[in-house]
Amino acid sequence: MVMSMYTLLRNNQQPTMEDIRETLGGNLCRCTGYRPIIDGFKTFCDTPISCQNGDGNGKCCMENSNSHNNESDISGELFSMDNVLPLDPTQDLIFPPELLIMGKKKAEQLFFQGEKVRWISPADLKDLIKLKAEYPNAPLLVGNTTIGPKMNLKGTVHPLVIYGGSIPELRTIKWGNNGVTVGAGCSLSVLKDVLLRGIEELGTQKSRVYQALVQILQCLAGKQIRNMATIGGNILSANPKYDLSSILAAAECTLHIVSNDGGREICLSEEFFTDFGKTALRPDEILLTIDIPHSRPWEFVSAFRQAQRREFAFSIVNTGMRVVFRHDSNVVENLDIFYGGVGPTLVKARHTCKELMGRKWNEKLLAEGTQLLEDEISVPPTIPGGREEYRKALVLSFFFKFYMQVLLELQQKEVGMNDLPLEYLSALKPFKNEVPQGNHSFQLVPETQSSNDPVGRPNIHQAALQQATGEAVYYDDIPSVKGELFVSMVTSTRAHAKIISIDASLALAMSGVVTFISAKDVPGQNRRLWFSNPEELFAEEEVICVGQIIGAIVAETREQAKRAAEQVTITYQEIQPVFFTIEEAIEHQSFFDPKRKLERGNVEEGFEKADHILEGELYMGGQEHFYMETQGLIAIPKREAGELELYVASQHAAYTQEVVGITLGIDSNKITCHVKRLGGGFGGKVMKIASLSAIAATAAYKTGRAVRCALERGDDMLITSGRSPFLGKYKVGYMNDGTILAADITYYSNGGCTLDESSFIMEKALLHMDNGYKIPNLRGRGLVCKTYLPSYTAFRGFGGPQGLTIIESVLQEVAARCGLPAHQVRDINMYKDDKCYTHHKQLFSPHDMVRCWNECLEKSDYTHRCLSIKQFNAHNHWRKRGISIVPLKFGIGFSKGFYNQGAALINIYKDGSVLISHGGTEMGQGINTKAIQIASRILKVQMSSIHIKETCTGNVPNAAPSAASFGTDAVGMAVKNGCEKLMRRLEPLIKKHPHYTWKQLVVEAYCQKISLSATGFFMGPHTSVDWEKSEGNAYYYFTFGACCSEVEIDCLTGDHKNIRTNIVMDVGRSINPALDVGQVEGGFVQGIGLYTIEELQFSPEGVLLTRGPSQYKIPALCDVPPQLNVHLLRNAENPHAIYSSKGIGEPPVFFGCTLFFAIKEAITAARKERGLTESFPFSSPATAEKIRMACEDCFTRMNPPDRKVKTKPWAINV
Repeated sequence: MVMSMYTLLRNNQQPTMEDIRETLGGNLCRCTGYRPIIDGFKTFCDTPISCQNGDGNGKCCMENSNSHNNESDISGELFSMDNVLPLDPTQDLIFPPELLIMGKKKAEQLFFQGEKVRWISPADLKDLIKLKAEYPNAPLLVGNTTIGPKMNLKGTVHPLVIYGGSIPELRTIKWGNNGVTVGAGCSLSVLKDVLLRGIEELGTQKSRVYQALVQILQCLAGKQIRNMATIGGNILSANPKYDLSSILAAAECTLHIVSNDGGREICLSEEFFTDFGKTALRPDEILLTIDIPHSRPWEFVSAFRQAQRREFAFSIVNTGMRVVFRHDSNVVENLDIFYGGVGPTLVKARHTCKELMGRKWNEKLLAEGTQLLEDEISVPPTIPGGREEYRKALVLSFFFKFYMQVLLELQQKEVGMNDLPLEYLSALKPFKNEVPQGNHSFQLVPETQSSNDPVGRPNIHQAALQQATGEAVYYDDIPSVKGELFVSMVTSTRAHAKIISIDASLALAMSGVVTFISAKDVPGQNRRLWFSNPEELFAEEEVICVGQIIGAIVAETREQAKRAAEQVTITYQEIQPVFFTIEEAIEHQSFFDPKRKLERGNVEEGFEKADHILEGELYMGGQEHFYMETQGLIAIPKREAGELELYVASQHAAYTQEVVGITLGIDSNKITCHVKRLGGGFGGKVMKIASLSAIAATAAYKTGRAVRCALERGDDMLITSGRSPFLGKYKVGYMNDGTILAADITYYSNGGCTLDESSFIMEKALLHMDNGYKIPNLRGRGLVCKTYLPSYTAFRGFGGPQGLTIIESVLQEVAARCGLPAHQVRDINMYKDDKCYTHHKQLFSPHDMVRCWNECLEKSDYTHRCLSIKQFNAHNHWRKRGISIVPLKFGIGFSKGFYNQGAALINIYKDGSVLISHGGTEMGQGINTKAIQIASRILKVQMSSIHIKETCTGNVPNAAPSAASFGTDAVGMAVKNGCEKLMRRLEPLIKKHPHYTWKQLVVEAYCQKISLSATGFFMGPHTSVDWEKSEGNAYYYFTFGACCSEVEIDCLTGDHKNIRTNIVMDVGRSINPALDVGQVEGGFVQGIGLYTIEELQFSPEGVLLTRGPSQYKIPALCDVPPQLNVHLLRNAENPHAIYSSKGIGEPPVFFGCTLFFAIKEAITAARKERGLTESFPFSSPATAEKIRMACEDCFTRMNPPDRKVKTKPWAINV
C-alpha cells in the first residue's frame, strides 16, 4: 500500500480522495480495517485535515449536532501531525537515467535466457510478426497478468515468451469520426482515462458505449492490475469471467489481425471464442488493434457485472446489451445480448434477440424476453464455480435492469406509453464505492497525570515507521544462511486412503534436490498425543484428508523444491467411509470426545409455560485466516551439542519448541525459538506452525544444513485450514412480548480429521451462548464432528462468534414471529441487574454492557434511522435497507487456568537504556508498544529508551500463547512486576541522590553492585469449568460493547453496501486508545468478511477449491462502511487487569453479525412487500448469491425445483 501511494504521489503530488480510493482499491489489508491507512494517506490531499472526527467536508466535529465532544475529557485525536515532515518532491529518487537513455535509443531486439524460459522483446512490429510466424505457439504478452500467474501458480511452462510492450503500434490510440481505434497493448488504465476524456468531448448520445465500458473498467481488477493488463489480453484470454468481451461484442467492435500473410478484420462476437481460453485466431496471428464505434442515435448500451466483491474480483456473471430503435419510436430494430459466466465461452442470446426485433419496448416485450432468456440460456450444473441457479437469476435480472434503463431513456425522449414506476429507479444506480470517514472518541487521561507518563495516551505503534518503510524484518526477510536449503511439502490428494507406496525417485533425480524426508526420517517421535488424541507429523500408513503432509522435498532453491515435490508419486487404496459435512458426521455419529453440555434452570418447564415454541437452525461457514505473511520458519542446526535455532512465525513459541523437541528426540534446552514479529496470526499460528517447524527441523537434522520453509498461499490454505463451520439447532419457548423463557441449543462444529483445538473452541461457543441475555432456562450441547477434511484450528474469537451469533439468530427469529422490532426483543431479554450470573454461574455486573447498548442506540440515532429506513423501503421496490443493533458480553482469558500466566525479563544497561523480553508475540496488535508504555510509567524513563528485541524461548521459557485477548493482561502485569522489582532496588539510591538523572542512577547502582536485571511474573486467576455441574468462573472478566450497522441491498443482484456502523466498546481504561480503536476496527472488518463475503468451497471429494485471493475474497476498501464510528466507553473500570484496561483483540469480530442481521432485515422487507413469509432460511456468510435467492421474485421462480436436474454439485457446505 505504501508503494501504491508512493506511485500515486510521483505521478500526482496533490491527489484527491478519489485518487487515493482508486489507488488503494487493488490492495488488501487483514489487520487494520483500512482507516489508519486512509488517515495517513489523506494527509497528502488538499482535503482539510482539521478534525479526524469531522463530517468529511472540512467541518470539525464540534460543529456537528452529533458531537461526541460534549465532555471536556473526551478526545478523537489518535495521532498528531506536529512532528511529521512535509512532502518534499526534491528528495524523491530520480528515474534511472540509464533507462531514460535506453528509451530514447532506436528499438532493437532484446533477448534473455533463463533456466527454463527464453524471453524475447522484438525491435518493431515487423520483427514481432516474423517471430510469431517462427514461433507460433509462443505466447505474446504485454501486461503478463494472465500468463504470469499461470506460470507461477499453476506450473505452466512456456519455453519461449514474446514481449510486445515496446511495440508502438500495439499501444496506439486514435480517435476517428466514427469511433476510437485502440491498440491491443493499451493498458486498461490508459483506456479508461482516454474514454473518460472522450465521453466529456462527445456528449451523452455518442458515448453510450464508452460510458458502459468505463463503468466496467472502474471495478475491473485493481488499479495496479489495470496499469499492466491490456484490452487485447482481456479479449484473447477468452475467459468468460473477464468482463470486457461481452460489452465489446455488444458494441460490434472490430478486431484488426496481422500476420505474415497480411491483415484481416473480425467482428467480435461469440463465434470468435471457440472454447474456454481459445479463440479463432491462428497461432501465428497477432491482435493489433480494436475499433470501438461511437454510439448512434437511438442506440442504447449497458453493461452489468456481479462479483463476490464489488471491486478487485472476477465477475460471476457479466453482460453487454445493446438495442437500436427505429427513429423516434420504441420499436426494436436491432438487439444484441451477450453473457459471460454462463458457459465455457461468451454466450449470445441469439434466439431471444431475433424474436424481440420488431417489437415495442414495453411490458409485453419484458415478459416474453425473460421467458425466452429462461428457455435459451442454460447454465450447466457442472460450471466451474457452481452457483448455477444464481447465475440464471442474474441473466434475467440484468435483462430487467437493461429494460428499465432503456425505458427510462425513452421516457426522457417522450417515446412510448409505458411509465417506469418511481420506486424502481434506485435499482438503476450502481452502489458507489466511497472512502471510509470515521468518527472515534476516547477518554483523556486525568489532568493530574504526569505529561511524561504515556499510559492511557494514544501512542504510535513502535514498529510503525519500520513497517511503513519496509525495514521491518519478518522471518522470510532474514538473509539466507550459508548452505541454506528449502523444503516443500508433499501432501495427500485423497481424503481417506491407505498409503500403498511412496516413490520419490523422479524427484530425487532432479537438479538441486538434496533429499526426501518422511516418517522414517524422524529421529524422535512421528506420532504424539494431544489430549489423548493422536497427531501424526507425516502420514505413515493412512491419510485422513486432502492436504495431509506425507513427506517433504529438500532442495537447493525454493523453485527446485516446489517442482520436485510435484514429482513424488503416492499410490493409494481408497478406504470407506469418507464424508466431509456436519450432516454426514451426524448421520455417521462421528464425534470427538469430550461432548460438552451446560444447563441453567429447567428447560422443559420453560417450554410448558411459554406462549409459543420455535424451532430452527443456523449454519455458519468457516473462514480462512489469510494473514499477509504465510506460515514458515528457518531452522538452523548448530555444530555443538545438537543445538538448534528456529526463526519462526509462531504465536506460541514454547509449544513449537516442545513439538520440535519431541520430533527430534532432544531436550527443549537445546532448541531456541526466536520470534521477531508476525505478519498477522489471528490464531492460525498457534498449533499448525509447530508441525511445520518440526518438519523443517527434521530436514535440518538429516542434512546438517539450515532449512527454510515458506508456504505458498495455496498450500498454506490447504494444509493449515481455518475457522470451524458451525451448525446450531435450536428450540425456543417465548412469550407474546418477546421474553424468552427457555432455549435448548445444540451446537455442531466441523472439527476436521484431528482434534487440534476444536474441543476448546466448542467450549468457548457454549460459554458464550447466552451473550448478554438472561434466559432463565437455557441448555447448550456441543459436539465436534470428526470428518475427512483438514483439521480446523483456532481463529480470532475462538468459537465465541459462533456461539454468540446463534443466540442472536434466536432473538431475531423470535422478534419476527412476535411482530416486534428486534432491538426491543433484545432489550427485554438483556441482563440488567447490578449483579448477575451467567448460565455457567459466573458472577458479573452488566452495568457497562447496558451503558454501551444505550450509548450505541443514541450515537447511531437508531430510532430516527429506523423510521428513515421504513420510508426508504416504502419508496424503493428493488432496493431495501436494514438495520441491526446487538450487545456483546465476551469472556477474556483462557478457560484453562494454567494458560493465564505471563513472564518477562527486564535488563537495564549502564547507559540507561532498557531491554525487555517477554513471552508475548507481536503480530501487529501492539503488545510491545503497550509493554513499553507500562515500563516507561514505572521506571519513569522515556519510551525511546526502552527496546523490545524479540520473543525468545531462551529468555522467557514456557510462555503461554498470545491468544484469547489476554496478551497485554499477562505480559503487561509481568513487565509491571519486573519493573517494580527494579525500582524497589533503586529506591534507596533515588532517596539518597534525588537530583541524579536516570543514567547517573543506573551507573551508581552498578557501582553499588545492585542487580539491574529482573524477571517479572504474573500468576493470573484460576479459571475453570465443572462441566458436570455446569458451573465455574470460566473467564478473568468480560469485555462489553454494542454495535449498530445499516446496509442496503440490491434485490435484483444480491449486491449490498455497508452504509454505516457505530460501535461503542468498553475497554476499561485504555492503555493506548490509538491501538484499541485500531483493534476494534480491524476486528470488525474481519467480521465483515466472516459474515458477508468470505466463503470456503470444497469439492464433493473434499478438495479445497478456494486456495488464493482469486477465489477467496477478504474485505477490501469498498466493503468498509463509509461511516465507521468507534467510541470507547468513558469512565469504565476493570479492577482485574493491568491499569484497569481490558482485552480487545477478539470481541469486535462478532460485530460483523450486525451486517448479517441488517441484510436479513432488508431481505425481510423485500419478501414482505412481495407477500412472502418473513421467516426464511438464511446462512452465514450473507453472500450476494444468498441475498439474491432469498429475495424471491418472478425471476427466481422461473426455474422451479421440479425442473432442476440432480447432479453432483460443484461445491458442498461442510
